[in-house]
Amino acid sequence: MVAAQTHPGPPARVAALIAVLGALTAVAPLATDMYVPGFPEMGSSLRATDSAVQLSMTAFLAGLVLGQILIGPLSDGLGRRRLLISGTSAFAALTLVCAFAPNIQVLIGARFLEGVAGAAGMVLARAAITDWFHGPDIPRFFSMLSLVLGVAPVAAPVIGGAILSVSTWRTIFLVLAVVGVLLVLAVVTKVPESLPPDRRHKGGMGSTFRAMGSLLRERTFTGYVLTLGFSGAALFTYIAGSSFVFENIYGVSATQYSLVFAVNAVGMLLAGALFGVLARRIRMNTLLAAGVTIAAAGVIGQVVLLTTVGGSLAGTWACLFVTLAGVGMVFPASMSLGQTLGRRAPGAASALLGGTQFLLGALASPLVGLFGTTSVTPMTVIMLGALACAVLALTLLARPWEGRGEFRTAAVPSVAAA
Repeated sequence: MVAAQTHPGPPARVAALIAVLGALTAVAPLATDMYVPGFPEMGSSLRATDSAVQLSMTAFLAGLVLGQILIGPLSDGLGRRRLLISGTSAFAALTLVCAFAPNIQVLIGARFLEGVAGAAGMVLARAAITDWFHGPDIPRFFSMLSLVLGVAPVAAPVIGGAILSVSTWRTIFLVLAVVGVLLVLAVVTKVPESLPPDRRHKGGMGSTFRAMGSLLRERTFTGYVLTLGFSGAALFTYIAGSSFVFENIYGVSATQYSLVFAVNAVGMLLAGALFGVLARRIRMNTLLAAGVTIAAAGVIGQVVLLTTVGGSLAGTWACLFVTLAGVGMVFPASMSLGQTLGRRAPGAASALLGGTQFLLGALASPLVGLFGTTSVTPMTVIMLGALACAVLALTLLARPWEGRGEFRTAAVPSVAAA
């Protein structure tokens, strides 16, 4: 077993480590979206209804939320590496179960457990970065993870569609299982333990979950969590509703919609990269406030267009581009600030940040279909509500003008002492 250490080593080793952590972060979004193009074939193959097939995605997202909530704080007491290896191994094994599922019931159950296991990579990658790095390195590396989170959902359906053009939906899960095995090998060879025994929380599960409660009682940290979560809800709403808006309402082809989606994703990625550069010169709280403001301005612009001149392809696209660029800055900013402020329990902090983001996103995305897909209004209103909640969380709880979570406040008392 690789010995625990407080810094991963020379630049080449750091680059390899960040690449592996990025891949671990990407695996859950890939597993979420890669099989979506195969839904019709899957329903026919398993003799399942469309709603039952869609439930398999809901089950995965539920597992992803639960897994982060459990694994994150648990790792503060047991260390990261052991849970990372076991979680990634379980993800590979459960993905194989999905590939050979004989019926929809087995698939749904396996997808839930696959989500729990896949959460290990996401939650522990963030915690490990907080263990190893300090100061200006934190926003730089979190901006890299945000880039991965932006690319993976865009690339996943394309990869899944390519596989379906030559094989069946079961092959998609076989490919994901191979990815899981490769990640296990990468973790074993490239990822050392980031949390030495002397820095771990004592007292078992009770102590680790008390750490989570201690973080939630801290107003500013909860503000960062909710700002990230509601911004994530706006993003999930866009992902769930944008295809209906552009293809059904504005009449673009599937290929043209892919271009719209890709351009918006690039805007989000560039904003995340810009955060990594600016964070060395500008306070992260200022950048977080700017990101929330930009995102809210984009969706407010869409509301203004709808209530005055009506919706249009160009206007909606432009407003969504602005909104997603703002969200692209909110993600790394809120993660960096939350993890820095929660440095006394990085696993618990990572669990709350990531778990809340996916929970609120999973709750928001079905609302588009519930309120109708024949108009731009439902998607716009839901995104507006989510971002309004993000603004409230930022101003009432996070209070960015106080500067909490900046590098100078990184030193905080341990939860065990609290």
